[in-house]
Amino acid sequence: MKYMHTLIKVKDLDRSLAFYQDVMGLVEVRRMEREPLGGFTLVFLAADGDVESANSATFAPTVELLYFKDEKLREEHAATAGHLAYRVDNIYDACNDLIAKGVPLIRPPRDGMTAIFGTPDAMKVEFVSTERQVPCEPWLSMKDTDFWF
Repeated sequence: MKYMHTLIKVKDLDRSLAFYQDVMGLVEVRRMEREPLGGFTLVFLAADGDVESANSATFAPTVELLYFKDEKLREEHAATAGHLAYRVDNIYDACNDLIAKGVPLIRPPRDGMTAIFGTPDAMKVEFVSTERQVPCEPWLSMKDTDFWF
């Protein structure tokens, strides 16, 4: 397992970027726009000593800022904790291990790549497979059990 990123939900993307870049000195290494949930922006930042690693295939370690375009979602979720993310060798093996230990999945790996589960303190943890696995059962039929951002 390898640490990837910590997600932080933000209410004002420009203000947050100013803080993380201008105050903390982090560097933007990647930005993605997504359509689900009314659309959102993901901005990944790295410390100057981590930029090379963050731009490599491992894409870590980074801070991931999540900005919902929908004002209601932004207000509802911006003050909540985000998640920790770790790279695992095989998402299905990792999820089977979690289930065997009694840890329920919040977002099962239907895509063969990503799963999310919770800690006892309601912090979310994301596992991302080193390589995408072929989507298969029982994962394909599993539903999300909670809001997973």
